[in-house]
Amino acid sequence: MEAKFDFAKSLVCSAGEYLKAGMDQPLAITEKTDFTDLVTDMDRKVQDFLISEILSQYPADHFLAEEEDYKQPIDKGAVWVIDPIDGTNNFVAQKCDFAISLAYFEDGVGQFGLIYDVMAEQLFYGGGQFDVFCNDQPLPAYQAKRLSKSLLAINPGMYRHNIQGLAGLADQVLGIRTYGSAAISMAKVLSGQLLGYISHISPWDYAAAKVMGERLGYVTIGLVEELNFQDRQYVMMVPACQLDVITEILEHSQ
Repeated sequence: MEAKFDFAKSLVCSAGEYLKAGMDQPLAITEKTDFTDLVTDMDRKVQDFLISEILSQYPADHFLAEEEDYKQPIDKGAVWVIDPIDGTNNFVAQKCDFAISLAYFEDGVGQFGLIYDVMAEQLFYGGGQFDVFCNDQPLPAYQAKRLSKSLLAINPGMYRHNIQGLAGLADQVLGIRTYGSAAISMAKVLSGQLLGYISHISPWDYAAAKVMGERLGYVTIGLVEELNFQDRQYVMMVPACQLDVITEILEHSQ
């Protein structure tokens, strides 16, 4: 497993360089569901690069990925979960605050995850049997503190409409933040900058952070139903030791 983990770290960094090399070229941008849900040719190119490199080393492995028809269930063998550009709108509009997200599962068990903040050159990696790092710095497990001293990242639409009581929870924390990228937001949770992250996201958005977070004392769960690693769901990543308190606040705020 260590060899596969080392391969993944090198691969994600190479994909970041590949992405940066293509940033100044004209982008082919299309809409998926509406004008706020964009995909570019670089999303597809980065994903193709990752899959091609993985198959060159591990030809029997499978994929669950954002683009194209890669929908292998994570409990069926060796499965890589890929988000080639998490935060595509940021990539298009700002050229920053986007990440490459990669996780590896065997028969449904997360072995490791990686989030690479491309422009900040910050690589978060670990989980499973591996300690979690940001670049060369080990990340400590969550240290409990009051909600009133903590920041929380929330999907703005969910907050605006008080989905699952989020407005009530927001009243209990120091402040709320929105970054436009699940991977960037969850990396900030892993590094202790945020208490947690709550949004309406897909499995490739949360898989890597979920695996790493479990090593550091965080849980990533569905707000309405158990995570199925298939559909877009309401997802919450918070410290395990704060889960009961946060859940009670949400239940009383709906």
